[in-house]
Amino acid sequence: MRFKLFESRHEVHIRRSREYLEEACIARVEHQAAAEHHMALARMYAERIARLEAEIYAANQPRAIPVAHTRTSAATRPGDNASPEADGNTVVYPVYPNRAARP
Repeated sequence: MRFKLFESRHEVHIRRSREYLEEACIARVEHQAAAEHHMALARMYAERIARLEAEIYAANQPRAIPVAHTRTSAATRPGDNASPEADGNTVVYPVYPNRAARP
């Protein structure tokens, strides 16, 4: 007569191993979803950084000051240069509502 002590332990071990395997698979899926989420956040912040740097760069550029000319020279004739600064017009940059100065 043999004891089935070792056989029953073997089945318990296999059952627990399958449970651990299932937990590991679920954790892998959860971590992959979290990685995709973090990758999307990283892309979003990279775009935000680029947009903010462009806004800062544009804000630091010297603005055109309109100058009243009494006579028109060849260098300041309208149509010679396509930029608005050359025509004496000021350049207006948009101010976004969330960037506006608050009282």
